[in-house]
Amino acid sequence: MNKEEIYKYIDHTLLRPTSRYDEIKTLCEEAIKYNTASVCIPPCFIKRVRKDFPELNICTVIGFPLGYNASEVKVFETETAIKDGANEIDMVINQGDVKAGDFVKVKEEIEAVKKACNGKILKVIIETCNLTEGEKIAMCQVVTEAGADFIKTSTGFGEAGATRADIEIFKDMIGPNVKMKAAGGVKTREDLEDFIELGCARIGTSSALKLLNEDA
Repeated sequence: MNKEEIYKYIDHTLLRPTSRYDEIKTLCEEAIKYNTASVCIPPCFIKRVRKDFPELNICTVIGFPLGYNASEVKVFETETAIKDGANEIDMVINQGDVKAGDFVKVKEEIEAVKKACNGKILKVIIETCNLTEGEKIAMCQVVTEAGADFIKTSTGFGEAGATRADIEIFKDMIGPNVKMKAAGGVKTREDLEDFIELGCARIGTSSALKLLNEDA
């Protein structure tokens, strides 16, 4: 697989809490140069990026990185992000609700955020490193039933990121209308190619240029 093909799967990401706009601007310029699937940026930068880069596909994060915001707050965050110009939303589930087995509540929250997306893409981050295999399987069903567009492995801020084993679980358990995004722990070009070959439609990484040996 050549570099140009790989870039089409990349959500070019900068979510570090100390990120400055000049760094975000560079990220956006790189995304345009290399034709990545999107940029994934903090919500506070959406409006400025949309103004400066009107053609760019902007992804942002909601309830990030811990996921335990009230559902109403996640909905408001989503509505604001869409109004500011986001095209895609990556939301973090309430992992405590998963641990409590309250999958109805988790499903209702995803449905509410999906409605707030107003037709835009919703990716649901389940933070696989904190879940048991049974909980991962259950979340595949919940994400499918809630009508989300993607299930995503990780925030990149947890103890571990995407694994091939988790993607295999997703492949077996998600519905036909749900796509997969691997994020966190993507450390080599081989990782990029492996996750794509396993069926991931997106890969979230801040290191794509480095992994593909670009001067940027």
